[in-house]
Amino acid sequence: MGALLPLLGTDERAVAFFAAVADLDATDPDSHELEEGVRLASGARLEQFARAGSGDAFCFVGEGGEERPVVYVSLDGEAGPLALGLLELVQLCLVAPWWRDAPGRTAVELQAVADEYRQDLPDFDQRRDRAARALGIDLDELPSEAAVLARLVELSRGPVAATCLVVGYEGDPLDPLFGAAHL
Repeated sequence: MGALLPLLGTDERAVAFFAAVADLDATDPDSHELEEGVRLASGARLEQFARAGSGDAFCFVGEGGEERPVVYVSLDGEAGPLALGLLELVQLCLVAPWWRDAPGRTAVELQAVADEYRQDLPDFDQRRDRAARALGIDLDELPSEAAVLARLVELSRGPVAATCLVVGYEGDPLDPLFGAAHL
């Protein structure tokens, strides 16, 4: 598999899913800039590579390529790790593009959110399948919804969360995306 990031921003099948369905827009990388003063507490590099429609940021942590941890920085003052590498983020978005609605919900409530999402997008499976194929991802190897949501919990509570701590322009840590009370 080659580099995923260029495909997320240029392949029409990938863009049709990620920008329109998963709310991850990597189509204009030069326009992606974090709010001034938002940075990692560790001083490591925080590089925005995509944005949500709301202006929230998807960022790589540290130096390197697509294998770097991915942090989500919300304009609402929340931030936290989503994945260890772009491939893991892509899998999260393919399996549960509604992940932002997961905090604080029970398994039954999460199923209702997923069902509603699919109801609103009757062609969800076709769009997901086209995007996965465009990125060279085998659909049979995608993790389950339960697995990707469990991974969010693991990342939000483990050592990755500490290394991915984002602070605002005043130097105070942003609230965690998935705090102990959220998932």
